[in-house]
Amino acid sequence: MLQLPHLLFYGPPGTGKTTSALAIVRQLFGPELCKVRVLELNASDERGIAVVRDKIKNFAATTVGQAVPGYPCPSFKVIILDEADSMTGDAQNALRRTMETYSKVTRFIFICNYVSRIIEPLASRCAKFRFKPLQGEVITDRIMHICQNEGVEIAPGTISTLAGVSGGDMRKAITTLQSAVRLRGSPVVPQTIIDVAGAVPEEAATRLLVACREPFSKVQESVKDLIASGYPAQDLLLRLQEAVLKDTSIPENARGRILLKLAEADKDLSDGSDEMLQLLAVAAHTQDVLLRSMVIAGH
Repeated sequence: MLQLPHLLFYGPPGTGKTTSALAIVRQLFGPELCKVRVLELNASDERGIAVVRDKIKNFAATTVGQAVPGYPCPSFKVIILDEADSMTGDAQNALRRTMETYSKVTRFIFICNYVSRIIEPLASRCAKFRFKPLQGEVITDRIMHICQNEGVEIAPGTISTLAGVSGGDMRKAITTLQSAVRLRGSPVVPQTIIDVAGAVPEEAATRLLVACREPFSKVQESVKDLIASGYPAQDLLLRLQEAVLKDTSIPENARGRILLKLAEADKDLSDGSDEMLQLLAVAAHTQDVLLRSMVIAGH
């Protein structure tokens, strides 16, 4: 801990990145000294070069105060930049010089969802740690602990449903459980979790895959119905991925081309693309791939 390097935590939301960073600084400095030695910024709100020149540089340049008995209290400060992948390129480049100049008295902890959006000069200066989606047992144990302390009853199968709709996101799992209890009280049943989470039914993706084997007008109609139902586009893509993988009638090479398109659409949606257009593009591509594979199989 006394030789803490610059750190880069990356991975999906709700997997404990920010909590880990806060736990590290609390263990280093204690609750009181953290207020003086630690600067926590949300880079999605304060993302420009002015923040680097003013807040970050000024904090990095300040002298280190007195230590607190009972904690290691190394002779440096810590700057935590949450959602660092939202920072502009100019701001990230400006940080390079700050990191070099004040490396003896300041450490940086970058937290992001997409490590590819952190410029290489910053990433190469950090020890990288990837946070994976939380596994079922971790979520199950924590949810059971919460339910026992809050007096909430859980029906059989509810926790597995909750783990499924949360996708390894502990924050989402807890929020969904809280909303389910407020909506229909205790005991919490699987259907309540599905209703609260707005989870996409498996049959919805199956219907879309069936429509992709029919004329394009059916594809358009199916996509419009799914969008009108209010399902999140990225959740629909995940369900469609599961349906494609389960459909043994689709040849392996055709399956690969469909999954590649799903990945591209997911990236475009993360960048803010229109949900209707992306789903329609995926469905049209899937239809084209399936029709071509049918023609080849026919010959």
